[in-house]
Amino acid sequence: MQRSPSVRRTPGRRRHAPRRRESGGSFLRTLVSLSLITGAATWILEPDLESLWTQLTLSPEALKAREATVFYAGCDEARAAGVAPIRRGEPGYREGMDGDGDGLACEPYR
Repeated sequence: MQRSPSVRRTPGRRRHAPRRRESGGSFLRTLVSLSLITGAATWILEPDLESLWTQLTLSPEALKAREATVFYAGCDEARAAGVAPIRRGEPGYREGMDGDGDGLACEPYR
């Protein structure tokens, strides 16, 4: 099959089908979804991140001093005060109240 002489092809250039434009809402939808996920994760993880930041930035002496500023006789007293669970580095934390040593004293009952 021969081509007609009037149709010339330039070597190296191909004709492509025109691209379909995506709807403008997909980018916005993705941006809003990522923002909501980031916000929810930050809200959920904020106490843990704050405790971790405190542990990393304070010296061990300053950390012990901060924890000793408040004293609870036991977890029942801490729960009654509305501060349980108490994370390592927060006022009122004691290793004696952290039974499993995971850095979280007065954990909720299971």
